[in-house]
Amino acid sequence: MRAIWKGAVAFGLVNVPVKVYSATEDHDISLHQVHDKDGGRIRYQRRCEICGEIVEYKNIDKAYDDGERTVVLTSEDLASLPVEKSREIEVVEFVPSDQIDPIMLDRAYYLEPDSKSTKAYVLLRRTLEETDRTAIVQFSLRQKSRLAALRVRGDVLMIQTLLWQDEVREATFPSLDEKVRISAKEKEMSAALVESFSSDFDPENFKDDYQEQLRTLIEAKLEKGEALDTDETFGETGEEEGGNVLDLMEALRRSVEKNREKKGSSGASKPAKSASKKGA
Repeated sequence: MRAIWKGAVAFGLVNVPVKVYSATEDHDISLHQVHDKDGGRIRYQRRCEICGEIVEYKNIDKAYDDGERTVVLTSEDLASLPVEKSREIEVVEFVPSDQIDPIMLDRAYYLEPDSKSTKAYVLLRRTLEETDRTAIVQFSLRQKSRLAALRVRGDVLMIQTLLWQDEVREATFPSLDEKVRISAKEKEMSAALVESFSSDFDPENFKDDYQEQLRTLIEAKLEKGEALDTDETFGETGEEEGGNVLDLMEALRRSVEKNREKKGSSGASKPAKSASKKGA
């Protein structure tokens, strides 16, 4: 991994020098656009509307237009802002971890100690762990002032940027104002359905089906070209049951039964697997 930023976490008079790394990466297959007629690559060009020249990115400035006037802001102008010059991740407050609404969480970054002594880093990490608190911090990154949650993941401190309050939309749906009557039996069946799906979350149990199928499609087209038969490649996909409209109770009942059968069949195969190991 390559550090994208260097600075220091500052709380009170304590400074914790750190390097910042992106904690996540995109696993999507990269695709580009082509002309459907001849397969030619489609490229976007940055062309000046006044002189018509294609402009290199290094020669592009930013501008603000209020409808009547335009002001150009150079990279030097933006770098001169006091907050942009700061290399400090300032701790504003420590809050109970459960007070942070997950809808506000954005990008995640790891913090690596950037000092010969890791004592201050470890002290901050242990303090957060033992108090079950999350530090709310402010810092500047890539020409933006950021609000973030500084927390612990394993042995590492990390920050997760937060959306600003005015970036989270309010959900106002008139349909939710309507009075709905739910029977005790419907609640009971709904709870049974939840119980039938109950498990401990393990991210390794999930995969990105779309990306796997896209990779299969690309490999098949590389091998067979336009003669590709998608039914042969992916298998025939049967129509989902659902032509008939089910009432809520019947849908809940069938869902519970279907999930119990699924769990029962998967559970039945596990002992057989362990028995074969014993025999070996």
